[in-house]
Amino acid sequence: MSQQMTGAKMVVQALKDQGVEVVFGYPGGAVLPIYDELFQQNEIRHVLVRHEQGATHMAEGYARSTGKPGVVLVTSGPGATNAVTGITDALMDSIPLVVLSGQVPTFLIGNDAFQEADTVGITRPCTKHNWLVKDPERLAETIHQAFHVAISGRPGPVLVDIPKDVQFAEGTYTPPQKARTEHYAPKVKGDIEAITQLVEMLEQAERPILYTGGGVINSGPGASQLLIELAESTGIPVTSTLMGLGAYPASGKNWIGMLGMHGLYEANMAMH
Repeated sequence: MSQQMTGAKMVVQALKDQGVEVVFGYPGGAVLPIYDELFQQNEIRHVLVRHEQGATHMAEGYARSTGKPGVVLVTSGPGATNAVTGITDALMDSIPLVVLSGQVPTFLIGNDAFQEADTVGITRPCTKHNWLVKDPERLAETIHQAFHVAISGRPGPVLVDIPKDVQFAEGTYTPPQKARTEHYAPKVKGDIEAITQLVEMLEQAERPILYTGGGVINSGPGASQLLIELAESTGIPVTSTLMGLGAYPASGKNWIGMLGMHGLYEANMAMH
């Protein structure tokens, strides 16, 4: 059932409906309405940081350890720009983050207002997608879309920029089941033809190696078990990127070590 509420309440309600339990953030004037709403409830725990970059890295760790998207709340201007390093790191490592940033009121955007920055422009290269919400009627749906994009396909960070006047304004809350997400539907099933071709190449290869990465970790314990079974049944040696460590046990008889500049000589030479 749709409800009328302020934009700030919509943000908190959307987080609850997405199953969020922890938010990492640092308060600022452009997000005080959201912080006021967080203070009025007990379902979501807020972790106060000393720097916004710390919030993004904490959220990354949370996402890695729980499998759930990490949620970050930062203010406008320097708050958002301080978060860029962590957002970029999450994009490089395929870590699902949902970053909520405050923004100056809509009527001040583009006027060099206090702590104004083009957050959407700045974070466009380092997010899967980002949004600037100027209409409170679109706020809840946009947040639900953000969670969908963050966790679908190859995971990664997204950002929703929310002007302060939108947080104060009232609108109709859109529950997750009514949010439109069909515009982003990445392919998640394997290509049978490509897999068949891969099997044929493995059968013909003289020195095959399983070169694994973070995708195995992101796919869950089942993928790691399948990797172990594949290596044991074929006898093919296994190497990995830094992000893929742990998918195949280092004690396994087929393990030859990590690749890369910090990896093992044997693993690097085996790939050449």
